[in-house]
Amino acid sequence: MRNPIAGVRRRARRLVRGSTLKVGSYAAPRNLRPLLPDEVAATDTFHQVYYDAWENGVAEGRGTLTLSWFGYRTIKSPLDLWTYQEILVETRPDLVIECGTRFGGSAYYIASILDLIGQGHVLTVDIDAMRGRPVHRRIRYVHGSSTDPAIVAQVRAAAEGKRAMVILDSDHAAAHVAAELAAYHDLVTIGCYLIVEDTNVNGHPVRPDFGPGPMEALDAFLAGRDDFVSDLDRERFLLTMNPRGFLRRVR
Repeated sequence: MRNPIAGVRRRARRLVRGSTLKVGSYAAPRNLRPLLPDEVAATDTFHQVYYDAWENGVAEGRGTLTLSWFGYRTIKSPLDLWTYQEILVETRPDLVIECGTRFGGSAYYIASILDLIGQGHVLTVDIDAMRGRPVHRRIRYVHGSSTDPAIVAQVRAAAEGKRAMVILDSDHAAAHVAAELAAYHDLVTIGCYLIVEDTNVNGHPVRPDFGPGPMEALDAFLAGRDDFVSDLDRERFLLTMNPRGFLRRVR
């Protein structure tokens, strides 16, 4: 018996493959007011509940951050994925460099958006060569540590002359994130984004036991520099796994 769902998926792939959508001119509001203290407290409380439901409740089926994109697993907040889509449409990168592939779902999501835009590729780096990752004409997998000098050289060569965006989502220890920031920040084109994922750990506001992580590396990176700014307007959905982590290069 034929699987009707599989047929729908095949038709969807044929529709999307090689096609583009006309991109409109609307942009979300900017220069939003900061949250009031009671709003911050409420958001942080929900953030902790939402995160705990993922971290401790997967066995119970509460995988709040374990999503499916066209049947491929990705660990992201749906609100952050929507923000990714807006950033990709607004900035139109030629190359999205992703450090941390895991299951490949986020790379596939980005490639799908780039397909609809009609330009761009994803270069995604991970130390593990996991089987079953999605195959897509816009995705290139690189296997190795994102801080290995040979891998860094390979990524930098791929980015030469391209409008580039960088996403850091591999090892979340502060020292590793700091090394990635040092290796890749200058590849980001002015007007594009450097996204530091999971700045919420180590008590910002989840996992206070984590130890120095992405937020601490981010703070050290931004200290005394003015070429990148934390774009807080990218947090307008209130819940994000990347507080202060959407960095826009301004010069």
